[in-house]
Amino acid sequence: MRIARCIPILFLFFPFTIANAQAKKYVIHTVAFYNFENLFDTINDPDTFDEEWTPTGLQRWTFDKYKKKLGNLARVLAEIGSAENPDSPTFIGGCEIENRGVLEDLVKQPKLIEKDYGIIHFDSPDKRGIDVALLYQKSKFQPTSYSNVPLYIYKKGTATNENSKASFEEKTDDELQISTKNYRVYTRDQLLVTGFLDGEEINIIVNHWPSRSGGEKKSSPFREAAGALNRKIIDSLQRINPNAKVITLGDLNDGPYNKSVKISLGAKAKKAEVEAFGIYNPFEEMAKKGMGTIAYRDAWDIFDQIMVSETLLQSDYSSFRYWKAGIYNKSFLIQTNGQYKGYPLRHSTTEIGFSDHFPVYIYLIKEKK
Repeated sequence: MRIARCIPILFLFFPFTIANAQAKKYVIHTVAFYNFENLFDTINDPDTFDEEWTPTGLQRWTFDKYKKKLGNLARVLAEIGSAENPDSPTFIGGCEIENRGVLEDLVKQPKLIEKDYGIIHFDSPDKRGIDVALLYQKSKFQPTSYSNVPLYIYKKGTATNENSKASFEEKTDDELQISTKNYRVYTRDQLLVTGFLDGEEINIIVNHWPSRSGGEKKSSPFREAAGALNRKIIDSLQRINPNAKVITLGDLNDGPYNKSVKISLGAKAKKAEVEAFGIYNPFEEMAKKGMGTIAYRDAWDIFDQIMVSETLLQSDYSSFRYWKAGIYNKSFLIQTNGQYKGYPLRHSTTEIGFSDHFPVYIYLIKEKK
């Protein structure tokens, strides 16, 4: 298997000019994120609220349906970012994953098995049993450390040292679960992975921030706490190595313009605004153009985002840098009829779809020596 795909890219695609326009060759890697939406096996886990996703549960979730779901996801994952890079993503962050077993089944699907994806996954305290994970091509990335960083938030008391009076009126599939003992809101950990991509150290944080159960405004402090935790993790990496290259990605349950992203994390919409140790969010400009990864009541938003540290924006392409970002919303991922025509094609009682989110991706490139 080739270590990296090399493609010719004309300089005119980059945010700088050069006297001659001759093509140079670059190594390119795709970094993707996808909300797998309820990737459950068919087995009832007595420690989680997964009864709905069993053969006798509300979804009548049989092995055949599970197998179809795996095949659908594998098709998407194999193709994300293929417009500029025919190779499947080097990194795939995912969420709404029941356990490691479903990931092992996923990477063995015919469209993915030859890529030899490794799996980094921890069980989280989320009461539905849905976790985050990172898949990576083992021939290209060698992890050196990984950990799950818990998010401690509470319905009563504090949310990372800030008072929160969230109520829970609005019902969603991702309803928040609260401890009756200490009022802790059980949600997903943040997954931190560090390793070497073609010899360069890269840090990746995979996120699935608390839902909007109870309403956007009332639940916002929980996501603001998640953004602050994300910023704390990035700060700790940058204290160890001021030149740390960091990618943070996930389903944030907030748009690029919300407080959790703009204030708690401090992400900027324009490269020119990003100072040293700052974070760039290419999806904010997409949101301003009306693009989206998820739709609700005919309004689009971008909850799924990938952001990069300032060190990945520098103009020296002798090491890996951010190139560009996109939303993968091919026609086969879109509902073609009915009330939700134009929305992401998700699972229903009559059809095994893909997800209620579109996946997102960025490219990392480096000049080939």
